[in-house]
Amino acid sequence: MTKRTAIITSLLLGTALVSPAAYAQTTATEDPPTETAQPDDDIIEDDVDISAPGGDFSGEIIVRGKYIPNPIRATSEVVSVLGEAEIARAADGDIAGSLQRVTGLSVVGGRFVFVRGLGERYSLALLNGLPLPSPEPLRRVVPLDLFPTSVIASTVVQKSYSVNYPGEFGGGVINLTTKSTPEEPFLKINFGVSGDSETTGKLGYTYDGSDTDIIGYDDGVRDIPGGLANAIAKNIPISVGTEFSSQDLQQFAASLNNAETNLIQRNRDIPANFSADITGGTSFDVGDAFVGIVATAGFENSWRTRGGVQQTTQGIVNIDGEPGLRPDQNFNFVTTENRIVVNGLLGLSAEIGEHKLRFTNLYIHDTSKEASIKAGIDAINVDEETLLNQGRTSWFERQLFTTQFVGEFKFDELSLDVRGSWANSQRDAPYQRTYSYAFDKIIANDFVNDLTSPGQSARVQFSDLNDDVYGAGVDLGYETNIGVPVNFSVGYSYYLNDRQAQRRDFRFVPANGLPNPIDQERIDFLLSDFNIFTHEIELREVAAQTSVPAYEAQLEIHGGYGQFDAELADGLRLNVGVRYEDAKQSVLPILLQGGSASVATGISNDYWLPAGTLTWNFADDMQLRFAASKTVARPQFRELAPQQFLDLDTDRTFIGNPLLTDSELLNFEGRYEYYIGRGERITLAGFYKKIDNPIENVAFVQGGGTLFTGFSNAPSATLYGGEIELVKYFPLYDLGGSFFEDRRIMIAANYTYTKSKIEVAAGDQAINPVTLSATDASNLFNDGDRLTGQSTHVANLQFGMEKEEGLSQQTVLLTYNSPRVTARGPQDQPDLVERTGWKLDVVLREEMNIAGQDFELKFEARNLLGTDYRESQTLGATEILNNAYDVGTRFSMSIGLNF
Repeated sequence: MTKRTAIITSLLLGTALVSPAAYAQTTATEDPPTETAQPDDDIIEDDVDISAPGGDFSGEIIVRGKYIPNPIRATSEVVSVLGEAEIARAADGDIAGSLQRVTGLSVVGGRFVFVRGLGERYSLALLNGLPLPSPEPLRRVVPLDLFPTSVIASTVVQKSYSVNYPGEFGGGVINLTTKSTPEEPFLKINFGVSGDSETTGKLGYTYDGSDTDIIGYDDGVRDIPGGLANAIAKNIPISVGTEFSSQDLQQFAASLNNAETNLIQRNRDIPANFSADITGGTSFDVGDAFVGIVATAGFENSWRTRGGVQQTTQGIVNIDGEPGLRPDQNFNFVTTENRIVVNGLLGLSAEIGEHKLRFTNLYIHDTSKEASIKAGIDAINVDEETLLNQGRTSWFERQLFTTQFVGEFKFDELSLDVRGSWANSQRDAPYQRTYSYAFDKIIANDFVNDLTSPGQSARVQFSDLNDDVYGAGVDLGYETNIGVPVNFSVGYSYYLNDRQAQRRDFRFVPANGLPNPIDQERIDFLLSDFNIFTHEIELREVAAQTSVPAYEAQLEIHGGYGQFDAELADGLRLNVGVRYEDAKQSVLPILLQGGSASVATGISNDYWLPAGTLTWNFADDMQLRFAASKTVARPQFRELAPQQFLDLDTDRTFIGNPLLTDSELLNFEGRYEYYIGRGERITLAGFYKKIDNPIENVAFVQGGGTLFTGFSNAPSATLYGGEIELVKYFPLYDLGGSFFEDRRIMIAANYTYTKSKIEVAAGDQAINPVTLSATDASNLFNDGDRLTGQSTHVANLQFGMEKEEGLSQQTVLLTYNSPRVTARGPQDQPDLVERTGWKLDVVLREEMNIAGQDFELKFEARNLLGTDYRESQTLGATEILNNAYDVGTRFSMSIGLNF
């Protein structure tokens, strides 16, 4: 028997190797297909039997096939597919950027995918059908900008629920499939440079750090000194009056690397970005097995400067007789981020007859080094406006490692899939430093910092997070014919997520104040060893009796399902099943000794989750789908943990609500699909969701005007909308000439309209995220408000010309997201609304052969319209710019070598 007995032309079937029960269970029949394949249509060879005595292949060849004009059509569910061709055309460097081109999807902050207007908490991301932990303390969903497109072979977004997936499903499942067995040996090397109009060659900010920062790994400069580390391990407040003397606290302060991690310096010529990656693979025979190896390694060093405005307000005021908003804090800021990403993938696979095995290992190390300065006024807690100058430095190392094994075994009508994985993510954030100087116009006529007065301080934080995720599952399928072809499947899955998180916050405080002119010194001199010991500057923990410096969290889920996929009649297909899940979720706050009790979370629920999809193939090139399901959305750890975290993207502090509960969803969808030709389609869809207890972001002002974000369950919400998608190619050979004879025009356009509404009735209760006590829901939510994160309009257009054979593509990409609410407004203020607007990109890709060597050249121009980011609150003619900055236009060029 030949080692390659079938050519898998469907992305979905390739993905089925590593996802439970497969996306599409194409039912094998003994009768020939009743439909007639057209020349441009795909044929999936479900079973090829080539046999003859003594290895003579001149005998009978039996091919049983099923007509599948499009891989999206082949699946029993509503899916969108990004294959390698689609990913390469958009040329986004990570998979998050590529997914924003998919119908109904938008990407927030360049990292998190929102499906049909539902926030990232309603999305489920899988790698090869297996769960992943997130290295982000603010989210359970892994940020998809972690995954370079060089390690991803395809991405499937399933928007209708099927019970072979985990029940935590709101908007969709995003399954990333890594590269696997190559058909033939290959080696690709790629180098790229890029820059943007707001960053490259312009003024930015940075700080020394360690000698190895350039590769994204600290060389030990940011390690916590031994004495302070031992004190932290005691889990007691590090302050005078516990076990520590003033001399101890001074020693702790002096032991820190204060100059290297604190002093922000100008860089008047920010360098260009650089990236390189290498990918290779081969396959060979080992006895009866066909073995494949694929490996990739990549490195990227990039810079980004954001300059803009950050404002907050205490509340609504009277302005010229009308209610309006006036900023109490009004800052200009400039932030420069240096991001370094190192990644590697090693995949092994084997095919033994009908059995397939796959072993995948993925490593991603993502580091962000950031320096930020702010200058402006603060009119809170003082009689008049105070001019402040503030600085912040940070270092975040995010690391993800996962190892996975998947086996697919086929025994005639019986199939068995087994899978298991372990994944670990870590986030280390040492030496998060902030300091603030206030302008003294009476004595110094200069900015001063005595480390004690309002607006004058120096702080340092150490935080770390460790997540372990264990996943396992087994699926058993059986194909039979009981008058109609039927595929029965049952399965079991196990999921365990363990998290440990810690955050310790310290402030430098002089025992007896600082004299002038010491308080005028820059921050590295101010915190020098000489000043620390001369003026008795102590390192004291900023810890109230109710603070939570650490927590442990766990989510354990046992799931089982049963479903069948049957062709009820010619062209009529039904996939229906039910899933049972038993889940226990806990968040245990770990208090400093002597601290008052904090609320722990314990959620234990079990659910029966039915789902069904009916597909009517009423014409050779058209079909209708109807889907209905019940699903859940559980609170994320960061939403439950009563611990503060600073989100650097928004410069806003988040704190969890331990009294949150699960959300339950009812999902309905109808869809019309018209497959025009190979790779071409028109689809129309309508959807409706009913959500009980949706979790919403709620903003509030606390602690001298600082804007916080908390979380609370709203009573209920509805969401509905529609989608339209068009993919069409227009050959150009009629224009004549050799240039046009093998070229075509490509148009891919999609638009999604989504409308959501929070429902609040008289007597409805909600948990106040500040007091953690029940209150009237109308105090937090307004009846009719839309859900946070929901954009009413999402549109994408790709227009370009390309060769049908070979690589030559010129593509224009246009993306639009209408404004979305990021948080409910605090204390009767208007909601905070994010505006990202229109984005216009151009991507050119060309294949060349020079001196016998194949090259791929790529040029990208991003955000040609210069659209800026804007988050604001609006009331009448007044506006508060919570966070607004210039984005700039980015240009990049790369060259790839194909061996």
